Amino acid sequence: MKKSILMILVAVISIAPGLSAKERRVTLVHTNDLHSHLLGFYPNVDYTPQANDDATRGGWARIMTVIKKTRAERTNPVLVVDAGDFLMGSLFHMICRERALELRLMTEMGYDVITLGNHEFDLKPAGLARILKSARQYGKLPAIVSSNVIFSGTDDRDNALEEVFRDGTVKPYTVIDRGGVKIGFFGLMGKDAAEVAPFAKPVKFGDPAESAKKMVDLLRNREKVDIVICLSHSGLNLDAISKSEDVKLAARVPGIDIIISGHTHTPLKEPIIKGKTIIVQAWCYGLWAGIMDIVLKNGTVTLDKYRMMEIDDTIPGDNAVTAVVNGYKNEISGTVLAPLGLAFDAIIAHHDFDLTIAEEESNLGNLIADASRWYVNKFVYDPRDPQSKVDVAVDSNGLIRDPVVRGKTGRVAVCDMFNALPLGIGRDDTMGYPMMAVYLYASELKKAMEILASIHPLKGSDYFLQISGLKFTYNPRRMIFDRVTSIQIGSEEEGYRPLDYADSNKKLYRVTANLYNATFLDIVGNFTMNILKIIPKDRNGRPYGDLAEALVDADPQRPGIQEVKQWVGLMEYVRSFKDTNGDGYPEIPEKYKGKLGRTVREPSLNPVSLLKGGTYMTWIGFAVVMVIVATVAVVAVIVMKKVRK
Repeated sequence: MKKSILMILVAVISIAPGLSAKERRVTLVHTNDLHSHLLGFYPNVDYTPQANDDATRGGWARIMTVIKKTRAERTNPVLVVDAGDFLMGSLFHMICRERALELRLMTEMGYDVITLGNHEFDLKPAGLARILKSARQYGKLPAIVSSNVIFSGTDDRDNALEEVFRDGTVKPYTVIDRGGVKIGFFGLMGKDAAEVAPFAKPVKFGDPAESAKKMVDLLRNREKVDIVICLSHSGLNLDAISKSEDVKLAARVPGIDIIISGHTHTPLKEPIIKGKTIIVQAWCYGLWAGIMDIVLKNGTVTLDKYRMMEIDDTIPGDNAVTAVVNGYKNEISGTVLAPLGLAFDAIIAHHDFDLTIAEEESNLGNLIADASRWYVNKFVYDPRDPQSKVDVAVDSNGLIRDPVVRGKTGRVAVCDMFNALPLGIGRDDTMGYPMMAVYLYASELKKAMEILASIHPLKGSDYFLQISGLKFTYNPRRMIFDRVTSIQIGSEEEGYRPLDYADSNKKLYRVTANLYNATFLDIVGNFTMNILKIIPKDRNGRPYGDLAEALVDADPQRPGIQEVKQWVGLMEYVRSFKDTNGDGYPEIPEKYKGKLGRTVREPSLNPVSLLKGGTYMTWIGFAVVMVIVATVAVVAVIVMKKVRK
C-alpha cells in the first residue's frame, strides 16, 4: 500500500511541471499607417470590394474580412491593434474633427488598442482633441495609448488635448485580460516622427527608450502582466536594420515582448527578432495586415506562426464596412466638395500614363510644383508689376503621398488626385495647407536647392524637392552644403536662363511653397548650424516677423486672409488642361509623361568639378584635405629616413 502511494506521488510530481507550464495562446492582427485610406487603390475609382475583378489593394472592408476570418479560425483570444497614423491621407480625413470617421470605423471593426502617430498631430493639439471628443460622442473608442507625450506647463495651446488625456480617453498604458492572459500595452512616438510633427507644438515627446523602461517596469511589477506589447510609431529601415529606432529600442529595453512598429512604411514580411523581442511592421495604407500567433509558456513569449496578409481583390470586402464607407463618401461630397463644384468620384481629367513619385525628379512632382506656381500667380501676379510674379515653386516629397495611376480607364477622379496632396491645416484652422509667397535672394535659392543635394541624403526621401521655375545640376561628390554647380531660371515654355547666385546678386525672386515646407526652413537652418539659413522676405527685402504675413490672400477685399489651398490649386490646374481627344475630359499633357531635366545629378571627382565656384565650405574642406595630405607626406618622409638609417 505504501509502495502504491509512493508511486502515485512520484507520478503526480513528474506531471506537475507540465500542468504549470500549460501553453496559452494569443493572436494579434496588426496594422499601421492606415492614413485614412478606407478605399482600395490605386486608383480609388477602380475599387470594387465585393467583386474579384480589379487590381486595387487595401480597403478597410477587406481588412474587416481578414479580422473576422482570423477570429473564426481560432479558439484563443484575437486582438486587433494599430501603431499610429490612422489619420491624414484621403478625403475622409477632411471632416475628422467633426465626425471622426476613421476612429468610428476602427471601433466598429473591433480594434482593441491603438497609438498616436505624428500625423494625428497635423491638426494641432486642439484639432486632435476635437477628433477624440467627436469619436467619443459617437460611441466606444478603442483603447488609445501614448506614453511619452509631454504637455507644456505655460502654453495653453495644448490644454484641450491635455484634458482629453486626463479624462482617460488617452492613457499611457492599458491592460487587457483575455482568456486568463494579462497583456499590457503602451505607445510611443519615435524621435524621427516627433521631428516631422511641427504642428504638435507646444506638445513635446520624451525619450522613447526612457519612457519605455518606465512602462515596462510598471506593467511587469505593478500590473503583473504576462505579455508586454509596445505600439511604437518609430520605425524600421531595411537598409540599416541595426540603426532602426525600433531595433535600438528593443536592445535598450529588453523587457518588451513585442513591438508593433509604424511610421516608416516598411514592407517587412518576416518578423525581426532582437534578443527576446519580436518586431513587426505591416507596410502602410492597409496594403498589408499582419497576423501573429504567439505562445505564452513558463512566462516566456514565443512566436508560433506569422503571416503577412496582402490585402487585395482576392479578399471580398465586408458588406457592413462597405456600406459605412459609401455613406462617408456621400457625406464628404455634400459638405466639402459641393461648394467647389466637385464630388468624391467625379472625373476631372484623363491620362494615358501613370503619374508617380520617387526619390528623384518625378512627373507627379513636376505637375504639383507647376500647379502651385500657376495657381498662386492667379492671385498675386499683376502683368503691370513684373516683381509680383512668382518665379519658383518648391514642394517636398514628404507631402506628396500617392501616385495617380492610369488604372482600368485612365480617368482621374477627384478622390485620387486629392490623395496625391492630401495633408495639412491652415492658419485659419481650415483643412489643407495654404500657399505662401516670399522673396529670396538668388544665393538663398541656391541654399534651398542644397536641401535636396546635401540634406536629403542625410535625412531621407522626405527632403527631396520637386521644383518649378528652376532647373539645376549638382555634384554629390562635392563638399556638403556646396554641391549645387549651376542653376537656371525659367520654364519649359519660356526657356531657361542662367541664374547668378553669387552673394553679390541682391535681386529678389518670388518663391511659393505651402505652409508646412516654409515652416521647415528654420529646421534646416538649425540642422546646418545656419549654413543653409534662409530668411523669407517681402518685396522690399524686409524679413517677415511671422510667416502668416506671407500667406496668399484669395480676396484682399474681405476681412482677414482667405487662404489659397494647395490641393484646390492642383484640382484647378488639372481641370484647366485641354480636351485634346474629344472624350469630354481634360487631357494631362504629354509634357508630364517623363522627367523634364529640372534636377540633374552629375557625380564627378574631377578637381575642377569639385572646386569650381566653391563657397567657403568647399575651400575649408579643401584646406583640411591639403593639411592632411601634407602631414601624411611629412610623416612618410620621416619614416623613410629612419628606415634608411
